[in-house]
Amino acid sequence: MTERTESGRHRPDPPRVWDYIISGGHRVMAGKTDADNDHLSLKVAGPNDWWFHVRGMPGSHVVLVADGDRPPDRKTLNQAAAIAAYHSKARSGGVVAVSGTLARHVTKPRGAKPGTVQIRKERIFKVRPALPEGY
Repeated sequence: MTERTESGRHRPDPPRVWDYIISGGHRVMAGKTDADNDHLSLKVAGPNDWWFHVRGMPGSHVVLVADGDRPPDRKTLNQAAAIAAYHSKARSGGVVAVSGTLARHVTKPRGAKPGTVQIRKERIFKVRPALPEGY
């Protein structure tokens, strides 16, 4: 469902996401559908947020919200990558390769299907699929 703005235009619903707080108090969001992934990756994520997706299989786009100008440490990046692996078809496979990059390096090709993006300056994380403790 959409709502109308004052100008009469329709405003799309906010994306439906799984929302997590990981060590250090960092927020991680994972999209639930292709349309949610698009909105999360291209509209919600800030340029300094980190973006993750399992390599070579379907799965959620995952965004680690930046903590100001301070870059996240390796443990935080690995936890966010493990969440991306968990929200993918690779959930039951041992160690999984997950692509990560700053959200500023994520773009949508013209005319591409929802959930399809291109990334630059990719970094590969090898992690076991997992949710943070307490979820």
